[in-house]
Amino acid sequence: MLRRDQQMRMHIHQLVDACLYAVSFWLAHALRSNEHIIDLLGLDPIGLFDRYVWLYLVLIPASPLILESQGFYDRPLLCSRRTIAWPLFKASVISAVGLIIVLFFSRLDLARSVAILFGAISFVLVFLNEELMRMGLKSKFAQSQFKRRFILVGAREDTEQMRAELNKRPEDGIVALAELNLNETSVDQLVDLLHEHSVNGVIINAKQGYFDRIETAIKACEREGVEAWLVADFFKTQISRTSFDNFQGQPVMIFRTAPETSWQSLFKQLFDFFFALLWVILLSPLFVLVALGIKLTSPGPILFRQQRCGLNGQPFTIFKFRTMVTNAEQRKQELAALNEMSGPVFKVSNDPRVIPIGRFLRKFSIDEWPQLFNVLWGEMSLVGPRPLPVDEVKRFDDVAHRRRLSVKPGMTCLWQVSGRNNVTDFEDWVRLDLEYIDNWSLWLDLKILWRTVPIVLAGTGAK
Repeated sequence: MLRRDQQMRMHIHQLVDACLYAVSFWLAHALRSNEHIIDLLGLDPIGLFDRYVWLYLVLIPASPLILESQGFYDRPLLCSRRTIAWPLFKASVISAVGLIIVLFFSRLDLARSVAILFGAISFVLVFLNEELMRMGLKSKFAQSQFKRRFILVGAREDTEQMRAELNKRPEDGIVALAELNLNETSVDQLVDLLHEHSVNGVIINAKQGYFDRIETAIKACEREGVEAWLVADFFKTQISRTSFDNFQGQPVMIFRTAPETSWQSLFKQLFDFFFALLWVILLSPLFVLVALGIKLTSPGPILFRQQRCGLNGQPFTIFKFRTMVTNAEQRKQELAALNEMSGPVFKVSNDPRVIPIGRFLRKFSIDEWPQLFNVLWGEMSLVGPRPLPVDEVKRFDDVAHRRRLSVKPGMTCLWQVSGRNNVTDFEDWVRLDLEYIDNWSLWLDLKILWRTVPIVLAGTGAK
């Protein structure tokens, strides 16, 4: 299915789900405020629904985003019920917990049981809607309305592969009625096939040697008013994801290995900013105490500043509470033989350059707190590959390692929640960073943040 069609269906799907979540909240309140239920269970009365209508400003936009973060929309139209139920269950639980948190911070007197009922009812309504969609898609009417007829054009091996792929996904409703082999048949016969089969479109698999015949085929479709889909796999890439866009009126093909711009990435930026702002405010008294502790126990500046490589290698100044003596960089060469990390990275346990209070700050990652300001300024993210000093990046042995620079660096990452003190091979470090980039999702970020908390509290911080 074309990405455009997928996005249109997904937006409609999200709109319907948002409406169902809105209805679920109303039903949850109606059940909890029902006089018979209150008398039967001996519950306390709750306020009128009008007092809580403003919560729709949060619930309606948040519900499809939560569903999307759980991969609810990343599935075929017709799939197993378990594939539907599990991400929907997680999304309903997250929505209910999120509503409880909103109620707590807004100090509303709405009973917590409303949030629990909301989660249960939303699960039931959305699941029933999915069942109705499943029945509708399997009906003869839907199959006749949504089925689209195509002709496959290209070399024999290419058209055979395309037909096999289409057969694997019958839910897309695309049927190949005929094939045209560019190696054996004239493109002129395409017109006869268009008339004979009354197709909706033509799928053309392009190769460099067929460009003149492909142009002729596209012009034939243009004259007939039939859609022509060009499968433009001219270049075989290993890990790049290909997408098309429009640049100043010209179609462009984009090869991308980093996550593309999406609602999830936009929400990540907003989450980074507001989460960092909240913690800067909450930790501000402790910032003062840490600053005084450093100033009173060690001569020199409170903050350590260093040039690190950010997004695409762009240098920026990272901030940390100073945990070492002021001439630490000059003494680095003296400790080169003690380096425990392979590759260009320098890591030493029990580093003699660390000041007494610095060991405590490092143990609980308190020295990293000033990087919240780097997050606020958009130079870093809460989650992402850890930023390395500029001179260490210049010493990369493998140019492929620079792909870890294709996303914003973060305060925590997969490496840090995967036994950070046990990873001594830089290759393993990079592998974990690339694994994060290739599998990025908002849910993965939240899981990494969640796993970071016990690691920090346990004091298994960075060396």
